[in-house]
Amino acid sequence: MDLIRRVHVAFHPLNNAEKHLDSVDLQVLKSARDWLQGGHRVVLVTVVKTWGSAPRPIGALTAIRDDGMIAGSVSGGCVEDDMIDRVRKRELVADKPASTSYGVSAEQARRFGLPCGGTLELVLEPLGTQSELDELLVRVERHELVVRKLHMDSGRVDIAPGKWSDQLRYDGETLVSVHGPHWRLLIIGAGQLSKYLAEMAQALDYHVTVCDPREEYADTWDVGGAQLTRDMPDDVVIAMNLDAHSAVVTLTHDPKLDDMALLEALKSPAFYIGAIGSKKNNDARRDRLAEFDLSQAEIARLHGPVGLKIGSKTPPEIAIAILAEMTAIKNGVKLGGFVEPGRPTTQGCAIPETVIRDS
Repeated sequence: MDLIRRVHVAFHPLNNAEKHLDSVDLQVLKSARDWLQGGHRVVLVTVVKTWGSAPRPIGALTAIRDDGMIAGSVSGGCVEDDMIDRVRKRELVADKPASTSYGVSAEQARRFGLPCGGTLELVLEPLGTQSELDELLVRVERHELVVRKLHMDSGRVDIAPGKWSDQLRYDGETLVSVHGPHWRLLIIGAGQLSKYLAEMAQALDYHVTVCDPREEYADTWDVGGAQLTRDMPDDVVIAMNLDAHSAVVTLTHDPKLDDMALLEALKSPAFYIGAIGSKKNNDARRDRLAEFDLSQAEIARLHGPVGLKIGSKTPPEIAIAILAEMTAIKNGVKLGGFVEPGRPTTQGCAIPETVIRDS
C-alpha cells in the first residue's frame, strides 16, 4: 500500500497542472530534477534490455528518491519495491552508474512478479550536476529531439541533437538514450479541430507541425509547442522528409489544400495518413488522387473518413478518434469494424485488387 501511495503521488495529475501535457518519461525527468534541487539523493533507472514478456518496454524510466518516493515504473510494482529498499540502503548503486538484472531465474521471476519468466536489464544512474538534467529538459521542452550519452565509468553525460532514426543503445560502457518527441505529426489546416488534435498529440510524444497558408486561420493559431507554417502543403510534406515515425492528417475540407498534401504524403513512408470528410467525399477524393501518379496501393493507404468509428461529433471527440486510430496503427493493432473501408479506385497505376486494405 505504501508503494502504491508513492507511485500515485508522483503521477497524480492534480499535483502539477502542467503534467497533463507531458509524456511519462518527461514527468520522471522533471521529478528527478525537482528532487535534486530539493537536496535529495536520486537514482535514475532505465530499462536497457528485456527478455520474455517484460512488463515495460526498453527505454522506460523510473526515478527513486532516497526516502523511497518514486516516479515512473519499470515493472508495475514488485521490482520497484526491491529497488527502493536497496537504494535506501545504498546497496544497489554507489557513486557511479551500474547495471542489474531482475528475473534471470524462475525463482526471481516469481518473486518479482514478472510475467512468463520475463527479464529486465536495468541501468541505475546516481544523479548529480554531471547528469545535465537541466540542459536535457530545456531542450526537450523546446520540442527538440536529443540524444543523451551516459558514460558508465564516470557518470559523465554528453547531450547532442538527435535524429528520428536514433534508438536506445547500451553496450556496457555507454548508455545512449533518446529524449523528446519520438513521433511527428503534420496537420493540414489550423481550424478548431486542429487545435484539439495538436494539443492531445503533444501529450502522446508527437512533435506537431501545422500547415495553413490561409491568413484567416493562421492568424488565430494559439497552440503552444505546435509549429505553424504558412507554406503550401505539398512543399511542407516534401521539406519534412517524412519517415516511418511520421503521420499526416488533413483537416481543411478544401481539396486544393488537402489533396496537395496527400499527393506527396501517400508516396512517403509515413505510418499514418488520414483525411477529414464523409465516406462519399473521401471516395471522391480517391478518384481525384487516382488521376495523378499514385498507384492504387498508395491510395489505399489513405485513412478516410479519418479516425475510428466511435460516434464522435464534437471537435474534441473527433480528435480522440483520430489519435485512437493513429495509436492502433502505430502499435500494429487490427481495427476491424472500427473503420469505414474506402472504395477501391478504378484508376491509378494498376495492381491486383487484393492489396486494397480495409484499414
